[in-house]
Amino acid sequence: MTRIFPLALLSSTALLIPLSVHLSTQPLTISQGVSSISRLHQSLRANWESASHLASAWRTTVFPEGRSPSTRPQPSGQFPTSHCQTTASNFLVIGGGGAPSYNEIAIEKNVLYFQRTLKLLGLNPASASIFFANGNNGQATVRYRDAQGQEQFKPPEIPNLHGPATRANLQRALQQAVQLSKRPLFFYFTGHGAENERNHNNNALILWGEDFLSVQQFTQILDRLPPQTPVVTMMAQCYSGSFANFIYQAGNPNRAISLQTRCGFFATVKDLPSIGCTPEVNEADYRDYSSSFFAGLSGRNRIGQPVASADYNHDGRIAYNEAHAFAKVDEQGIDLPISTSESWLRNRLSKADKERYTTQPIANLLQTARPEQRYVVTTLGQKFGFNLKQSFDLNWQHLDESQTHSEIQQAYATRLWLELLNIGAEKQLRTSRNAKQIAVLDRLLKCESGSWK
Repeated sequence: MTRIFPLALLSSTALLIPLSVHLSTQPLTISQGVSSISRLHQSLRANWESASHLASAWRTTVFPEGRSPSTRPQPSGQFPTSHCQTTASNFLVIGGGGAPSYNEIAIEKNVLYFQRTLKLLGLNPASASIFFANGNNGQATVRYRDAQGQEQFKPPEIPNLHGPATRANLQRALQQAVQLSKRPLFFYFTGHGAENERNHNNNALILWGEDFLSVQQFTQILDRLPPQTPVVTMMAQCYSGSFANFIYQAGNPNRAISLQTRCGFFATVKDLPSIGCTPEVNEADYRDYSSSFFAGLSGRNRIGQPVASADYNHDGRIAYNEAHAFAKVDEQGIDLPISTSESWLRNRLSKADKERYTTQPIANLLQTARPEQRYVVTTLGQKFGFNLKQSFDLNWQHLDESQTHSEIQQAYATRLWLELLNIGAEKQLRTSRNAKQIAVLDRLLKCESGSWK
């Protein structure tokens, strides 16, 4: 039976995610939205629904503009002489939910895994500035399920914890980090995100005390810092892809690229929830972006088992973009990981461009692919038995329905399709000979190819 790939959705990054996921959330009133977040989180849908509902309570105050950008930025092409060095010595971690009711133990375990990853790579975990939930005041705020499946709470147990995950601590830590060193700052956020339905380019992350920090607010903090210190982010929250806009001045895609070198990696695109915030304690069952990204970066998964090397260009180190590629294949969930360069490139594609890259032979696109991109395409293609001499569209039409029945299978197919768009968009840009835009892309790629060692 011939199966039609839903190309009518080419304008959306939510391609292939089941319609039931989008329809499972019904709008709440403002008061219902605020109170609902404490009662949900019993499953993936409950998790991201609650953040979406709570977002409706503060959208009119945090995001009063209610508008999406209508024009593309014009990059200046003039940047300071700061480059992402191969080693990042500054580490800042912000984690936890906004309240005990959604401050799951998985988020705490993400921070502990981050610390183990530092140690595996020969770095001192104590060198990282870590702020989590309520900090170290002894209050039992971490939600988990015990062996009997009962909900319990315990205090955070994170070594070298500096304090609570508040806006004031985030601002202070950022200022101190860039003042102490010109080396890149690696900023890791693990927690919850909130959707701005009126403007997906300005979603928010949730800090302790249910303080919503939008993309533009976060970027404005960075804009006040010295531009000579590069900033690399890894964010693992719902709707996190919106934070790819922090590369623009004031976090606004209508503005020029920031003078400060910035790049980042995000669990999923700006208009979809993510997975990973669970009260379950068994890390062997975790299948989220943080798990896969740090496994690729360190060579060990979160239960200490070795994983295949992510050194796809064979230069003797694992770069951020290689760990990101590893996660696209490794993560067994519905996330659609995205980086700053990928977001920037896709924003420049028309519907016709997307159709063109979907209907030409995959092997043709691979001719200009970077090693980590080639890994993603060939490995995901193998999962479906794709013939790389044929187009994605043609391969898709010949798949058996059982190969795309589950949400995870659909996510793998979507990641493959998006990777082809990434490759095609870069080739299209480089052949355009637009020197200013090529300079922006090269700057992003150089930042994304940094590493911890």
